[in-house]
Amino acid sequence: MKKAIWPGRILSGLVVLFLAFDAVIKLLEVPAAVEATAKLGFPPGTLFALGAIQLVCLIAYLYPRTAILGAVLWTGYLGGAIATHLRTGAPLFSLIFPFVVAALLWGGLWLRDRRTRAVLAPRNLVPAQSI
Repeated sequence: MKKAIWPGRILSGLVVLFLAFDAVIKLLEVPAAVEATAKLGFPPGTLFALGAIQLVCLIAYLYPRTAILGAVLWTGYLGGAIATHLRTGAPLFSLIFPFVVAALLWGGLWLRDRRTRAVLAPRNLVPAQSI
C-alpha cells in the first residue's frame, strides 16, 4: 500500500484546505459566513465557537497520532451540519456535501494511514451469520 500514501496525502490535503478555509472565515467572522450561519438559525455569536471547534478537529486530524480521533470528530461535526441543513429545508446539495467531505476525510486517511486500514479492513468486519 506504499503507492496509496501519496494519493491519500493529496486527498487529505485538499479536504484540509477546504476545512481550514471554512474554519478561518468563521473565526474571522467574515460577513458572508455570518449571513450564511444566520440563515441556518444560529445566532451570530456562535460563529467564532464553530470556527474554533473546526480548528480543534482539524488539528486532531492533521496530527498522525490523533488522526482517527480527528476524523471521528469531523464526522460528528459534519453530521450536525447535515441535520441543520435538513431542519432548515436546504437544497439537496447542502445535505449531500457534508457527507462527501466526511467520505473524503476518511478515504484520505484510509489511504495514507496503515493503522486506519488495519482497523477498517473488510476482514475485520462482523460476518452477517454472527449477528
